[in-house]
Amino acid sequence: MTAGQPRYVELAEALRRPIVDGELPAGTRLPSRAQLAVRHRVSEQVSRNALRLLAAEGLVESRSGSGYFVRSRPSVHTVARTDRDTGPVSPLPEECVGVATLRASTLEARRLRLREGDLVYQTRCIGRSEGTPILAHTSWEPAVFTHGSHHAPSQAQPQRNPIDRLARVGVIIDQVRENVSVRPAREPEATVLRIAPGQLVIAVERTHYSGQRAVETSDLVAATDRCTLAYRLSLTGQIPAQRPTHE
Repeated sequence: MTAGQPRYVELAEALRRPIVDGELPAGTRLPSRAQLAVRHRVSEQVSRNALRLLAAEGLVESRSGSGYFVRSRPSVHTVARTDRDTGPVSPLPEECVGVATLRASTLEARRLRLREGDLVYQTRCIGRSEGTPILAHTSWEPAVFTHGSHHAPSQAQPQRNPIDRLARVGVIIDQVRENVSVRPAREPEATVLRIAPGQLVIAVERTHYSGQRAVETSDLVAATDRCTLAYRLSLTGQIPAQRPTHE
């Protein structure tokens, strides 16, 4: 036990370990507060706080009149964040739910370095695992590149990689930048992902560049308990020459 650590935290750790290790499968009923108090020589207040902590972590759930039970944990899907050379890592099929032509808002204009009001294509997709939405993906690109062609988002296959699609109209993407954060879900995102507003989500802001020009930008929002990001990037630059050693 760490010096100064509350007793309920110590008890929660003792209960957490077999749950995380799989020794206590989903549906297992935990000992009551009174039983835990006797077994671990603590007060019922301590055991109550320990169980509440595990419930807040999503490991157990309280059932009225029955006690606490180990929660079933959703399967975690690996979402690939790769470069073009290394290929996908366990790709998650995305369902396109809409392509629209819009006037760029202040945010989109800033990210794409456009004038506010310029035309952009917005594409919205949802990724599902076992039928459950686990990520929402929204992208924007200047309409000027593919307007009137068969390579606009509304004409091309929705799942087509923007690198390949834009290359067909002579826009060569040679750089990708991403910002990753964890933040509370906003109401529209929470509705799509079927989670409570304010629940933490993974947020990835990704922008494709052709030279110094931003040609596509997107937001990916994923449930933290259902997704993990996998980065696998190739190093294509030259290896620096080693310094000579002196015998």
